[in-house]
Order: sequence, then structure tokens, then C-alpha cells
Amino acid sequence: MNKEALTFEAALARLEVLVNRLEEGNLPLDESLDLFAEGIKLTKQCGKYLDQAEKQISLLLEDDDGQVVIREEEL
Repeated sequence: MNKEALTFEAALARLEVLVNRLEEGNLPLDESLDLFAEGIKLTKQCGKYLDQAEKQISLLLEDDDGQVVIREEEL
């Protein structure tokens, strides 16, 4: 599974699965470490999605009349 191609929602759902499996505590150490490493990658990917969303939201501004406008600017 290519983690870079996952949407935010799919990455978050996969992360939840990993956390649940790790919390069960009945996995061999090697598998636990692999799942933990995958979880770290997914966490970073989700963080990137959230950073991008924050940038897009920050482009929304109110004009002098209180109307919401979108600033034309490259992300």
C-alpha cells in the first residue's frame, strides 16, 4: 500500500487500526516495531495534510464590508 497516495481520511483510519492493534499488546516485538514505524509515517503525512489545510484557510480573509474573499496566492 502506497502511503503517499492515501487521503487524509484513509491515512487517519489506517492509523486508528494500527493504534488499536498495538494497544492489544499481543503482537511480536518485530511486528509491533513495524506497525509503530508505519504509524509514525502516517502521523507525519496527516500533519502535512493539516498544514496544507491551515494554509488554505489562512487565505480566506474578510474585506472591509465583512465579506469573505479568497486571496489569490500560490500555496
